[in-house]
Amino acid sequence: MIRNNYPPQGGFFSFWRYLKKMFHVTSFYLLIFTHMITGSHAVIKSLIEEGIKVIFGYPGGQIIPIYDALYDYKEEINHVLVRHEQGAVHAAEGYARATGRVGVCFATSGPGATNLVTGIADAMIDSVPVLCITGQVGSNLLGSDAFQEVDMIGITTPITKWNYQITDAAEIPQIIAKAIYIARTGRPGPVVIDIARNAQISNLDFSYKKCSFIESYQPNYSPNLRQIKSAAELINKAKRPLVLSGHGVIISQAQNELLTLIEKASLPTAFTLLGLSTFPSRHPLNMGMLGMHGNYGPNILTNKADVILAIGMRFDDRVTGRLANYAKQARIIHIDIDPAELNKNVRADIPLVADAKIALKALIPLIEKKSRSNWLTEFNKYQKIEKERVIHKEIHPKGNYITMAEVINLLSEKTSGKAVIVADVGQHQMITARYYQSEKTNNFITSGGLGTMGYALPAAIGAQIGTPKNQVIAIIGDGSFQMNIQELATIIQEKIPLKIIILKNNYLGMVRQWQELFYKKRYSFTDLYSPDFVALAKSYTLKAKKIIKRSQLNSCLSDFLKSKRPYLLEINVKNKHNVFPMIPLGASVDEIRLE
Repeated sequence: MIRNNYPPQGGFFSFWRYLKKMFHVTSFYLLIFTHMITGSHAVIKSLIEEGIKVIFGYPGGQIIPIYDALYDYKEEINHVLVRHEQGAVHAAEGYARATGRVGVCFATSGPGATNLVTGIADAMIDSVPVLCITGQVGSNLLGSDAFQEVDMIGITTPITKWNYQITDAAEIPQIIAKAIYIARTGRPGPVVIDIARNAQISNLDFSYKKCSFIESYQPNYSPNLRQIKSAAELINKAKRPLVLSGHGVIISQAQNELLTLIEKASLPTAFTLLGLSTFPSRHPLNMGMLGMHGNYGPNILTNKADVILAIGMRFDDRVTGRLANYAKQARIIHIDIDPAELNKNVRADIPLVADAKIALKALIPLIEKKSRSNWLTEFNKYQKIEKERVIHKEIHPKGNYITMAEVINLLSEKTSGKAVIVADVGQHQMITARYYQSEKTNNFITSGGLGTMGYALPAAIGAQIGTPKNQVIAIIGDGSFQMNIQELATIIQEKIPLKIIILKNNYLGMVRQWQELFYKKRYSFTDLYSPDFVALAKSYTLKAKKIIKRSQLNSCLSDFLKSKRPYLLEINVKNKHNVFPMIPLGASVDEIRLE
């Protein structure tokens, strides 16, 4: 018998049965002949299309549909369950810094989303490509103060490169493609996608196309060749040139170009905190670190240089000291991919908006070979003074106490400067930056512009997962360690062979140093009670050991480095010890103190 598709006679209920039948036929057709999937599945498939292999996250009510979809893709994507959302975003940062790829993290709405904010701000100021995907209440509830609703777009607008709220599932592929393109191009940075629950559970006809162009967004600039020529002329005529190298050189992977340039013209080069490990520390043209706790020579001689070539750095206040006295005698060439950084803090005679790698490639053929032995001798003179008055005493102390510097110096020797070092924030950070002699490119990771305590442990987790063949070592103070201590559980659950050194002085050391030097030793709430970290680590089933005597240091460090398992070393160091050299706040760079 042939049946037609017209609704049969028989009143409302017959008509209702007809509609249900036709709905199922239509749904079946759409499933067979289109690519209908839920928005949650579209999120995961879009990330897979972009080559994302790792996600750091923590589930919650408004992101459960995405986690449910993730259950179907365990073979394609490794999800790392952190113990706090701040841990997720810092782990994504560490992964991005170590690999050069976009780091991805998930969090639910409300407190889950707001727990990401510190890491997002950290990624923004340090130019780290991170994609944060947050769950959100249904679009019909937006603005109603629903349970765990928070305006994540409003909160993160000042601290993201771009953010967007998705309320329609059909937008998901396009928005994720756009977000990843924005995060990784130009000056990298964090992006946030907030996805309403209804968009997660609705269906869409899925197709994916990677983004390669956005109208009105110009992430890369070709250098002005006339300015390149002018810059080369300045450098060629310079008697006392100085190169300041920043994080932008590492981001653009311009390390080889920088090395070629400075070797050709014998250009002494100093580095910002995030520019460290651009090329080997022991290279004769590597003059060390700039800034507040930087090396003596480059700080003093900044105000004697006649030409300064600044590359991929932003003249942060910790580098410049008092701006009114900063390098007034020098002609300044500033190369940066972000036009907003040029002439922001220091006026450039030749501002060059360009990717560092492209600009250096254009500059190299125009640079003349020079020796500049007299100028380099001045740096060597200040290096000698610093070694005699500061460095030697720090790494060969006469007292019974252990210094942070001798620990880091010994670690540097035992690893030949080739471990990936992730430092937290405080005195131990500055000591690590000064005394770990990197012989491998991009192997020093830390929080720079925001100075985020609690950064190192989760960031080191991300760096180790991103570069499993590297030995990754987190250097942390006892104050910083307690900020994200819960991530020890992540290490064990994920079987991450991370090494952790806690330099324990029972103080918030950097704040205490300022209180001693500038606040008449009024130590207001900087003495710190800390637990037995070894006992705590062992409660997580983490291998751990405590060092209280210098005689233990050499053998314990060797065992620590040889271990194939995660390992924590708690090292008691001198409690009231200051980091020098130091530029006092408000002083100029040439007023740096050695003691």
